[in-house]
Amino acid sequence: MTQSSKIEDRAERGRQPAAAEKILDVARDLFYRQGIRAIGVEEIVRTAGVAKPSLYRAFSSKDELAASYLRRYDREFWERFDEAVVAHPGDPRAQILAFLTRVGKRTQTPSYRGCGMTNAAVEYPEPDHPARKVSEDNKRELRRRLRAMAHDMNAADADTLGDGLLLLIEGAYISGQLFGTGGPAQSVARNAELLIDASLKR
Repeated sequence: MTQSSKIEDRAERGRQPAAAEKILDVARDLFYRQGIRAIGVEEIVRTAGVAKPSLYRAFSSKDELAASYLRRYDREFWERFDEAVVAHPGDPRAQILAFLTRVGKRTQTPSYRGCGMTNAAVEYPEPDHPARKVSEDNKRELRRRLRAMAHDMNAADADTLGDGLLLLIEGAYISGQLFGTGGPAQSVARNAELLIDASLKR
């Protein structure tokens, strides 16, 4: 999560009344499972058990609700990523493999629908859409971090390794949805390990 998105997220959470939090919880579940475009405002307020004006008091539009969902998703993503980093201080190889081990396990669960950020980017190709902007910020920061970790691993070509790891991650997100249990996404950490070992300076 970038510094600006952290500030926005803290400000947003600080001003959310209970009804808005309930709406965001419901939207997060529906948007993740079924897609943002597939879910209308009527279904969100009906499922949340609130009146439509409650939604529009908290969120200026469905687009802003979608962006709020993704800002929350962004925060949760970086919490998981940072847990792997903290668990292996000073060891970027172990950090990324720990993170990807968890990704691989999540892809094997029945409720897995890939990465909400990736899904949103596919749904909203318009570069100025609020949901697209949150998704792009997340992916750009992930790319930056992976390249930095590859550099810290002393890779012969750190940028190429970082980008390769990003491609593996995105491939796991998609193939996890396509193949489900037993699919190739379960081995994303092992493939990352092989890629890292082949990329390190001898």
